[in-house]
Amino acid sequence: MPFRLRPLLTCAAFFGSVGAAAAQMSDEELIKNAMSAAPPTVAENATIVAVDEQGNMRTLREGTNNFTCMADDPTPGNNPMCLDENAMAWAHAWMTKTEPPEGKVGFGYMLAGGATPSNVDPHATEPAGGELAQEPPHVMIFNLPQSPGDYPSGGESPDMTHPWIMWAGTPYEHLMIPVQ
Repeated sequence: MPFRLRPLLTCAAFFGSVGAAAAQMSDEELIKNAMSAAPPTVAENATIVAVDEQGNMRTLREGTNNFTCMADDPTPGNNPMCLDENAMAWAHAWMTKTEPPEGKVGFGYMLAGGATPSNVDPHATEPAGGELAQEPPHVMIFNLPQSPGDYPSGGESPDMTHPWIMWAGTPYEHLMIPVQ
């Protein structure tokens, strides 16, 4: 199994079963959904993966670049994402609750936007206020060598029209940059 898929297998195991909408999609629909996360020039050559109802990762299409795009993940909301290899290593650390690898800055796309239960707690599974925070289309920079402290964290309700730090003060903090 390619190294870059191992973190996603862990991601699948962490989240458990896939949401009803993703579970109902055909492979063609899953590929289209995954590709919506990144610019066409990245997505067309990325490996495409999906999570099945048992939480198993399945490769829908092998890629030729260093990005892996995942169709809507098993969490609530529509959350397709496309991560480079370093971001995949960061995601693996997040999912396994271990320290992110040093010296590996990662980059990711979520151009279809997303939803999160918390902008403060990296391991929250339910939103504190009862509703998921809806994120605009954005890119992410992971595992910076030092905290991007000159950007606001905004707590649970950041101003998502400007860049913000998600999960500030944790090993998993990362810069969220809206693109619209």
